[in-house]
Amino acid sequence: MTNKLVLYKGIRYLAFALPLLFLGPVFLNSCFKNQGHPLYPYLLVLAILVCIYAVYLGFKGVKTIVSSMFDK
Repeated sequence: MTNKLVLYKGIRYLAFALPLLFLGPVFLNSCFKNQGHPLYPYLLVLAILVCIYAVYLGFKGVKTIVSSMFDK
């Protein structure tokens, strides 16, 4: 049996990860185009953190979905 509450939790993680998977590279590309801007280092760090968080949420979502299907 699939634990539906845990499955919905995993889907919610993936739903939060999806926009971040698009926003992170867009921010990163924007940072590299504007290297002369005074806020460049801060925005670069923010863009990298968004990319890392998106990957983390993706892995956590998949892991939660798999555990909802196979754990007892």
